[in-house]
Amino acid sequence: MLQIRDLIWGLLFAGCAAAIQVQITPTQGEISVGESKFFLCEVVGDAKDIDWYTPSGEKILPNRPDIFVSRGDETMSTLTIYHANVDSAGIYKCVARNGDKEAQATVQVKIFQKITFQSAPSPQEFNEGDDADIVCDVVSSPPPAIIWKHKGSRIQVAKDVRFKIMVNGHLQIRGIKKIDEGMYNCEARIMARGEIDFKMIKVVVNVLPTIRARLSEVNATADSDRSALLACDADGFPEPTVTWAHNNVVLETGNKYSVSDDGSELLIKSVKKVDEGDYTCIAKNKAGEKAEEVSLNVFVKPRITYLNNQTASEFDEQVTLTCEASGDPTPTISWSFQNRVFTEGEQSLDRNIVVRTHARVSSLTLKNVLFTYAGQYLCTASNSIGQDIKQLYLEVRYAPKILGPVTVYTWEGNAANISCEVEAYPGASVVWFRDGLQLPSSNTTNMKIYNTPTISYLEITPDSQNDFGSYNCTATNVMGSESKEFILIQAEVPSSPEIEQVEPFSSTAVVKFEEPDSMGGVPIIKYRVEWRLTGQDWTGKEHYASDDMTAITIVGLKPETTYEVKMSAINGKGEGESSLPSTFKTEPVQGEPSAPILEVKVQERGNTLKVNWIKQDDGGSPIKHYLVRYKAKHVSDWKPEIRIPHNSEYVMLSGLDWNTEYEVHVVAENQQGKSEPGVISFRTATDPTTIPDAVDGGSGLGTGAIVGILIVVFFLLLVGVDVTCYFLNKCGLLMCIAVNFCGKAGPGAKSKDMEEGQAAFTKDESKEPIVEVRTEEEQTPNQGGGPTEPNETTPLTEPDGKTVKDDSTKCETEVKNATAEVKTVPNEAPQTNGNESKA
Repeated sequence: MLQIRDLIWGLLFAGCAAAIQVQITPTQGEISVGESKFFLCEVVGDAKDIDWYTPSGEKILPNRPDIFVSRGDETMSTLTIYHANVDSAGIYKCVARNGDKEAQATVQVKIFQKITFQSAPSPQEFNEGDDADIVCDVVSSPPPAIIWKHKGSRIQVAKDVRFKIMVNGHLQIRGIKKIDEGMYNCEARIMARGEIDFKMIKVVVNVLPTIRARLSEVNATADSDRSALLACDADGFPEPTVTWAHNNVVLETGNKYSVSDDGSELLIKSVKKVDEGDYTCIAKNKAGEKAEEVSLNVFVKPRITYLNNQTASEFDEQVTLTCEASGDPTPTISWSFQNRVFTEGEQSLDRNIVVRTHARVSSLTLKNVLFTYAGQYLCTASNSIGQDIKQLYLEVRYAPKILGPVTVYTWEGNAANISCEVEAYPGASVVWFRDGLQLPSSNTTNMKIYNTPTISYLEITPDSQNDFGSYNCTATNVMGSESKEFILIQAEVPSSPEIEQVEPFSSTAVVKFEEPDSMGGVPIIKYRVEWRLTGQDWTGKEHYASDDMTAITIVGLKPETTYEVKMSAINGKGEGESSLPSTFKTEPVQGEPSAPILEVKVQERGNTLKVNWIKQDDGGSPIKHYLVRYKAKHVSDWKPEIRIPHNSEYVMLSGLDWNTEYEVHVVAENQQGKSEPGVISFRTATDPTTIPDAVDGGSGLGTGAIVGILIVVFFLLLVGVDVTCYFLNKCGLLMCIAVNFCGKAGPGAKSKDMEEGQAAFTKDESKEPIVEVRTEEEQTPNQGGGPTEPNETTPLTEPDGKTVKDDSTKCETEVKNATAEVKTVPNEAPQTNGNESKA
C-alpha cells in the first residue's frame, strides 16, 4: 500500500512539474452552528493568485466579518469561517492562477445544529386553575426528541390527561394546581449523534388571595373619644398585600387612621358619625386581588338639645313642657315627676296629663294646672347606647294655702305655739288677727310672732281664760289670699290609767295597765305608781312614759304580803286622778333569783357589743350582783368572770374578735344563791379594715398600717401605765383630771357614790381586770341638746327654768382592758326639775 501511494505522488509530481497543483486540507468539514473553523489551501507550483469562492460562486473578498481569507505565502491561503450558521453551508472552491495556468480544489462544508435551548426560563409562574404552558424551546439539527420529567419520573401523558407535550415541545398542564408546583426537567435528545442536554425549570403556582372579614359589621359609639377596629384575614400565594379603602380612597396611617404592619387591621381613631359606612379590605398578589366589605355602624348616645324651665299659674288651661333630643338610634323620650313616669298618650283618668312624641321631640301637656304640678320634671332620652337625663323646673304661681292642725292645747302660764304653715308662690305675707284686731296689739304682752319662709308661729302664754279661743291667720300674695281660724283650747290633766293585771313575785310585782282614755290634749310625760300595805301610807315612784308603755315593775316588796297599788298619769298640765286601787299578794320566798332576760345591741364598732338584761324576780332577797362570763363558741375556755353591781342593767363587751360567734351567760346572785344563767349568742361583724390578699401574693398590710398599729399599741401601753398609777399610787394624768376637774378624791376615798350606783369599781379575789361600771341617772327626752323644731307646747323664747346637772356626771372614769368594758344603768330614772311644767 505504501508503494502505490508513493508511486501516485511521484507520477503526479513528474506529470505536473510544469503545471499548478491545489489541495485543500481538510478535504471536508462539519461545523456546529456558532462554531468557527478554518481550511488551508496549499498550491504546488508557482501561483501568482490564490482566491476562494463561496458556494454561490462569489469571490470572497478580504475583511468580511463572517468569512476571512488570508494568504500566508506564495503557496498557501487560509479560509476561516467564524460563528458558522446554516447559511454558511455549501461547497467552497480554492483557485490558484499563474498567467494562463489555473488549478482549483473544492471542499464541502456541512453546518449542523447542536442541542440549544433557545427559551427555557426559570422560574415560570402560573395562576392556580389556569392552563399552564411551560416553555422549553429547543433547536438542533436534526430536530431533537423532547422528554419531560417531574420529581424524578418521566411524565406519562397517557396516564394523566391534564398533561400534554405540545408539538413545539412545550408541556401543557390543564387546570394547574398548587400541588403541581416544583422543578420540571426538559430533556432533548438526538439519537443520530447520541447527543443529550436538559434544562431544569422551576414552576411556581400562584394562588388567588382569599379574604375573610373577622366581623362583617362593627358597631362603634361616636363622640366618646374611642376607636373602632376593622379587621380582615387574607391568604394566598405569594402572600398578598392588604390595603383598606373607603369611598374609593386608599387609607394610610396618619392622624385619623392606623394600619397594622401586615395591613390586616384598620384602626379608626376618635370615631365620628361621618365615619359610618362601608370599608373595603383589598388583598392583592400576582394571581390577582380579592376584596371584602366591612360595615361600620356608628351610634350616637342620646343628648338632650332643648329643655327650658316653664312658668304657669294655677287653674291655667294648660302648660306644655318640650324636650328635644338627638342620637342614633333615635332615642325614646320619657318624662318623670317625683315617683311617677309618663309615657306616650294620656296619663290619667281625667285626661289632664298627655304625652305626645314625634321623631326626636316630646311634649308633656298638663291641663287645668294645679299648684301640685310645680316642681322638678325629668326628661330622659334613651337608646341602646345610653341615656341622657336633664331636668326642668315648672313654677306654678298660686294663691296661699294654709295647712296644719287647727286646735292647740295649753294651760294658763304655759307658752304654746300656733303654727300657720303656708304654701304659696310667690311667697306670701302672713298676718295674725283676733276679733278683727291685728296681733300683736299694743295692749297684748303675752303674744309674740316668729316667721320662717313657710311657717308663721304665734306664741301665746295664756294669762287668763280670755286668752283661749279663736285666732285668725291670713296669708296674702299677688295671686290672692286665704284665711284660717285656729283654736287655742285649755288643756286638762289626763284621766286615770286602768290597771288590768298585777303579776306578783316574792319581792316584785309587774303592774300591767292601759293608757288613759283622755290625754288632756297634751302628751303624757310620766306615770306615778303608788303602793302600800293595807292601812298604811302610800309609797310612790314616777316613771317616764315611753311609746307603747303598758307595764311597770314595783320592787322592794316583802314576800307573802298583801299590797294595794294605784296609778295616775302626768302631763304638762298636771297629774290626773288615780286609778282605783288593785290588791295583790306577793309570793313566798323562792330562794334563788330568776334568770335575767338578755338582749344584744351592736355598737358602732362591730366588735363591741352591749348586752342588756331585764331583772326578774329576786327570790325574796336583794340581788347582790350579776356574774357575767363569755367565750367564743369555737373554743372551750371561758373568759374570766366579770362581777357587776346589783343596780346595773348592761355590760359592754369590747375588743372581741371580728366575725366570731360568741356565747354570753349572765347569772343573778342573792343571799340564797345563784340563778340559772340567762344565755344569748351573737356574731360580731366582719373586720372593716381587712385588706384582701394581693393578687401577686404580696403582703396584706402596708407600711403605713403597720406604723399606725405600733403607735396605737404604744399609746395603749402609756394609758395602761397611767391607769395603774391612778389606782395603786394615786398619781398620774387620770388622778390629776379626777381631782382638778371632777372634784373626786381618787379611788381610795369612800363615798356614797358606791351606794348610789353612780360609779362603782370592783375587783374580785381572782385578780380579774378592773372593769368600768357606769349608771345612767337621768333619762330625759332630747338628750342630744340640739335645737328642736317648735311645737304647740314648746315656746320659741328661752325658758326661764334651767336644767340642773349633776356635777358627778361631768367626768366619767374609764378603765380599759382587753377583756370587757362594763357600763350599768339603774332601773328607774329620778325626777328632774327642768321643764316639767311644759306640755
